[in-house]
Amino acid sequence: MTAFIELRGLGRSFTSGRERFDAIRGINLDIERGEFVALMGSSGSGKSTLLSIIGCLDSQTSGTYRLAGQDVAKLSVDGLAELRRRHFGFVFQRYNLLSALTAVENVEVPAIYIGTPQSKRRERARYLLAELGLDERLDHRPMEMSGGQQQRVSIARALMNGGEIILADEPTGALDTKTGESVLALLNDLNQKGHTIIMVTHDLAVAQHAKRIVEISDGQVTSDNMDTGSSSPTSNLEGTAESLASLSRSWTRTVEAAKIAVRSIAAHRLRSCLTLFGIVVGILAVTAVVGLGEGGRRVVLDQINSLGANSISILPGRGWDDRGAKNVDSLSPDDVAALAKQPFINSVSPIVEDAGQLMFDSRTVDGVINGVSNPYFDVAQRPIASGTRFTFEDGNQALQEAIIDDNARKALFGDSRSPIGEILIVKATPFVIVGTIGKLSGSLGQDKRPQVFVPYTSLFSRISGPKRLSEIVVRVKSNIRSDVAEKAIIAFLDKRHGTRDFFTFNSDQLREAIETTTRSFSIFVASIAAIALLVGGVGVTNIMLVSISERTAEIGLRMAVGARTSDIRLQFLVEALAITAIGSSVGIGLAFGLGALLQIIDTPIPMVISIKAVSIACIMAVMTGAVFGFFPARRAAQLHPLEALGRD
Repeated sequence: MTAFIELRGLGRSFTSGRERFDAIRGINLDIERGEFVALMGSSGSGKSTLLSIIGCLDSQTSGTYRLAGQDVAKLSVDGLAELRRRHFGFVFQRYNLLSALTAVENVEVPAIYIGTPQSKRRERARYLLAELGLDERLDHRPMEMSGGQQQRVSIARALMNGGEIILADEPTGALDTKTGESVLALLNDLNQKGHTIIMVTHDLAVAQHAKRIVEISDGQVTSDNMDTGSSSPTSNLEGTAESLASLSRSWTRTVEAAKIAVRSIAAHRLRSCLTLFGIVVGILAVTAVVGLGEGGRRVVLDQINSLGANSISILPGRGWDDRGAKNVDSLSPDDVAALAKQPFINSVSPIVEDAGQLMFDSRTVDGVINGVSNPYFDVAQRPIASGTRFTFEDGNQALQEAIIDDNARKALFGDSRSPIGEILIVKATPFVIVGTIGKLSGSLGQDKRPQVFVPYTSLFSRISGPKRLSEIVVRVKSNIRSDVAEKAIIAFLDKRHGTRDFFTFNSDQLREAIETTTRSFSIFVASIAAIALLVGGVGVTNIMLVSISERTAEIGLRMAVGARTSDIRLQFLVEALAITAIGSSVGIGLAFGLGALLQIIDTPIPMVISIKAVSIACIMAVMTGAVFGFFPARRAAQLHPLEALGRD
């Protein structure tokens, strides 16, 4: 019949440089369920190495090890973790308790990795500690307890998942004689309840508490004093692990990883704050730049709309690069009248441009003279601020009426005098001012010179003489797409003129060009701002590597109690994500604060913190945490449990 633990020809060798050292060699040993075995030998005899192999913390280099008939050597890393998690409980000489956790929380650790809900594992941890006489030390941390109490906590932790096999490595080595005796009595009591106990010691007095003493010297079994009269008690273990098999382990593991991350961040506040600073600056920079880019885009589009939303300009010549366009006389008032009758056009106006002196009383300025019709103010979206438009009484469109803009009003009349009804001399011709145009918002496309608007027929007949039209501006009806209307206008004028002696410019073309440019510029500037986030990511990597170095023993302990490589990787990855999440939240909050401040100050370009900006920042933060946290987390998961446990 196969033994519960069966070792055949077991050997473990280590290589240091060119030298090879055999820690154990050719060990043959069988251990049955319910035995209490002491592995006894002097320091360096190989007993601790043998215990580590039995506990799946290390692996043999030769021979076979079978546990309940299963060849342990054929198991994967996670398969070994499964054995440690469900079958073994470890009691260490130095206790290996986590200093930041209370007694209850230390005992709970093994149950985390089998997915036990917090309420159930908390209840079991309290029960185990109470059974071991520590019901008054439940919320005490290791530094607040004596050595004996800490070892009892370690034993309770070993029993958390059932503890079918308890491996005790010099359990009394750090205790006084009286306390050591009580711990040994406790191990005997557990053996009587059905637990298999394998204890390592160099002290014969301690070994004699076991039912069986196996002496090891120079890596070999030299004596096996089996107590044949002892019977192996029937196992009476709780099926804790099996009953939890159907629980949602992934969620529990993630939640616990998050809790561990928060504890680690809180335990190293200064270092964490310095790391968070890099993330905060990066997120603030990205959010602010994207927000300013969006604000700038809206300002530019508002200014484009102020020049004429859904408008199309018709100009003489074949294009902007046509040097002879000034001499082309292709647009006429008849074209304006014909276009006005088209069903897809809302309004249309000719434009005739000239320049000259504007004079009122003793004030004279150089200005721009625009010959237009009344619909121009609708097409260009330049509403009358005060007064009226041109009257055009009795069909006479050559009235001497003028409308001035805000620049001309300030230059000639100041802020205290109303210009309505005053006589303005335009290139030696008197005009009555009937209206004023308010100041345009923004500055895109605005001429800073004073401007006066007169009926285009008056400009022809009274100022410049018969001339061609400089431009025709058309406003398309709101339910008509401007590109469709533009094609229709081109076809209509081609038919009227019999040739292509004009070209068009759609305001949507400018809008699209501006949007493309601002979008590209925002992406470019955001990319530069992301460098700050990259620097913050490097800081995350550094703090995680330092954290791994400081917590190597903790990692080893978690592996010893059954943590998978994925559990360790998840723990440190969640910690990196937690740092970036906190940093991004603070950064976004500061960005909103900065946006509100800029709004109070009333800057020319507002910061628009949109869902898009926040989303981009959050995505970049998650990517930063995932990328820069993955490699340290992977490094932690690759640590060997036995080597990690051996580091202080």
